[in-house]
Amino acid sequence: MKLIVGLGNPGRRYQATRHNIGFAVADELARRANVVFEHGRANALTGRWGLGPASVLLVKPLTMMNLSGEAVAGLAQFFKIDPPDILVVADDVNLPLGRLRLRGRGSAGGHNGFRSIIGMLGTEEFPRLRVGVGRGDPRRELADHVLARFDDDERPDVEASVARAADAVDVFIAEGIEAAMNRFNRWEAQAAPARDPESAS
Repeated sequence: MKLIVGLGNPGRRYQATRHNIGFAVADELARRANVVFEHGRANALTGRWGLGPASVLLVKPLTMMNLSGEAVAGLAQFFKIDPPDILVVADDVNLPLGRLRLRGRGSAGGHNGFRSIIGMLGTEEFPRLRVGVGRGDPRRELADHVLARFDDDERPDVEASVARAADAVDVFIAEGIEAAMNRFNRWEAQAAPARDPESAS
């Protein structure tokens, strides 16, 4: 079984904010799979499709972002899912809007959701998909930026990146993290060099 986790904050106040782009990707995956989220174990919304080892559990934790690890670890323990089969999708302010970055492991990188999951799982050895939301005005408090909604002129890029992120998750489920990294990290770097300073390095 694969555990796919979209990170965000629950509640109407946080809907459609930058910090909740992981929820948006989870919602897109649920739409594609015709899955309805239900209140599940470990204080999370869950939806499931497939049978046996090929099944997928899609998750949106109902904890706040900095407690996401409680839901992830609880579900992983109950369903006996190993960390390499857990893909976590979250926002990244250090990536330009629309850029995707997949990794098979890594540190929290300043993200409270990843920090919580690493702490509760006791390992950094789980795949993650970071979706760029941009840093915005550097004079603005970072917390205010990530808890703000996207500007109207950003929405086409946001919608496109959510769709590509869902595509990347589909590849992870079918072929694994290496295939997803090779396909989507490289594609993003080539597709948007003007927006990504790393593409010139």
